[in-house]
Amino acid sequence: MTEAPTLTDREALARHRARACTLPDHDAAMFLHRLALTDIQERLTLVNRVFTAPAVVSAFPEIWQNLRLDALQVTDDEVLALSPGAHDLVIHAMTLHWSNDPLGQLVQCRRALRPDGLFIAVLPGGRSLHELRSALAEAEARVTGGLSPRVVPMGEIRDLGGLMQRAGFALPVADSLQQVVEYGSFPALLADLRASGETNALAGRLRRFSGRSVLAEAGAIYAESFATDTGRLPATVELVFLTGWAPHDSQQQPLRPGSAKSRLADALGVPEAPLPKDG
Repeated sequence: MTEAPTLTDREALARHRARACTLPDHDAAMFLHRLALTDIQERLTLVNRVFTAPAVVSAFPEIWQNLRLDALQVTDDEVLALSPGAHDLVIHAMTLHWSNDPLGQLVQCRRALRPDGLFIAVLPGGRSLHELRSALAEAEARVTGGLSPRVVPMGEIRDLGGLMQRAGFALPVADSLQQVVEYGSFPALLADLRASGETNALAGRLRRFSGRSVLAEAGAIYAESFATDTGRLPATVELVFLTGWAPHDSQQQPLRPGSAKSRLADALGVPEAPLPKDG
């Protein structure tokens, strides 16, 4: 059996995150984490449930401990430090896009839930940083004549919802929130990514610093292609939220095909007409 290719260099990712925490603008650069945190807090207020054993999977517990002070904080290792059936709420917070096995992460979270426990994941989706991805690719092709992985690939909402079903969650739902952040310059955007620990940690990345000519060209392309009327540079971020429950007999179940006892026409109050025959 052929092993799946490794997406993320976990050692490089750890270094980038550790460096980010030392930078003076780290706290300001974590605004997306706080946005995701606030959204999940609001979602939990709509759930008619008192959670007594929550857990949060994150890389920055100093932020995510604000979700619930009593929550177990777990790092996003490939094997999560979650005990089977120990939790009634598990949150996977802004790290799933760096996982080498996102389906495996979801399965581990489901197994950590008690029956009828709730799971919520939030992560950047496929529209995130599309401007940066386009500018970097075009710049590298112009300057070097080749391409290398520079921005982590992010899943589309439909595919991510499919992973929830494959992981065995009941009543899975996927939805998204899109934000556009404006920067005064291309270096300011790159500095924000560095301060939030989101710089290139792909296993297939170039193992040398990008030449100044590539970054200068990327900045020029970015400004030419995407700048606003006031000269600012927009960066799109799509936050995808995945929600599901550990299966339980009390949950709603789909009816068997053909088991309906009422006609759709009666429910709609319209006459029923046969379909026309071919020909």
